[in-house]
Amino acid sequence: MATVTQMKCACESCLCIVSTDGAVQKDEKFYCSDACANGHPDGHGDCGHKGCNC
Repeated sequence: MATVTQMKCACESCLCIVSTDGAVQKDEKFYCSDACANGHPDGHGDCGHKGCNC
């Protein structure tokens, strides 16, 4: 059985790959940041990672 250690951020428009160890978890999904996990309350482009415009 393989253990998944990295996956794409669960935010649909996000390009970030997150480590399952360091990701922000919400509703059994993995996110790269609190902004993505909370549905971008301040608008998109706020995940804080260079090159990602989610």
